[in-house]
Amino acid sequence: MKPRAPAVAAALSSGVPAKLRPHLPRITAFLIVFSVGYSLGIVSSSTRPTPKPSQTVIRPHAAHLTAGLGATTTSGVAASSSNGTFGAGYPRSPPHDLFRFRDECREAVPSDAVVQTLIDKLFDGESPYASFPPEHTAALLHPAAARPRGWGSTGAVFADLIEEVRPETILELGAFLGASALHMAAVARNLSLSPAILCVDDFRGWPAFRGRFRRDVPAQRHGDALLLPQFMANVAAAGEAERVLPLPFSTASVLTALCQWGVYADLIEVDAGHDFHSAWADINLAWAVLRPGGVMFGHDYFTGADDRGVRRAVTLFAKVKGLTVRPHGQHWILSAKPRGDARR
Repeated sequence: MKPRAPAVAAALSSGVPAKLRPHLPRITAFLIVFSVGYSLGIVSSSTRPTPKPSQTVIRPHAAHLTAGLGATTTSGVAASSSNGTFGAGYPRSPPHDLFRFRDECREAVPSDAVVQTLIDKLFDGESPYASFPPEHTAALLHPAAARPRGWGSTGAVFADLIEEVRPETILELGAFLGASALHMAAVARNLSLSPAILCVDDFRGWPAFRGRFRRDVPAQRHGDALLLPQFMANVAAAGEAERVLPLPFSTASVLTALCQWGVYADLIEVDAGHDFHSAWADINLAWAVLRPGGVMFGHDYFTGADDRGVRRAVTLFAKVKGLTVRPHGQHWILSAKPRGDARR
């Protein structure tokens, strides 16, 4: 017969201080219970079944951003894409929700109704150029520039693409002072075209931009950068207020709204945010409102950032969609959107 706990305690009490002897039975019982529980825990964890594949949580991995961009096998040979995948065996379509963007929009608004549709929805039915500029605003602005400040805003890519696509609607992401928009308007006029040119920009600039462009932009007033009225003054002075329309909101919010309203473009220039995430989002959202057969292009394909910024976003998007990228000076051009990709 096994000794009971009190008997064990009595046997051990000879080596225990007198103050602890009354508590020995409880201490002994606690140690026994703890040991049994610990042993059962080890046994259960070692026999737990492996989760089924459907229960496995797959988290996005950095490799999804670089797969196909020069990925190689261990032997140094580029990974095959003959099976519809690229890079390290990843599918052509990104597998995670974080990479999915809406690619179908409402039925298209007729091209000749685009400008009025946006005026109705964004400006309460009245053109923003009506009675512009008011006296108190005019006093704050620089004289309208015949050639506003811009970057690569008069490159040959504009004339080449406008002549090739002959767009009825042009969408520009990143407008600043209107240099490229006015150049596109002039090119279109020389080709006897009259497209609507929609210029998306929040017209806030970016932190510390005034230090570089102080001579080109008006002084801020009560935190207002005044870029929107300066843009509008430049457009009005060029006689293009009928077809160059500012959409003064973030690119993401405008592109989402255009998709919901069925406003499409035949030619889209992407020249807003230059970090990878901004460019990636702009390109994906803009693709949804590009008409089948239309062309998307942009600036800053060759910069100091290279594969960390715009170039990386463009190259990855082309890989995902099965498109080609054609450099044109500092600009990039994607192959035309396949017909049937979205509603016309």
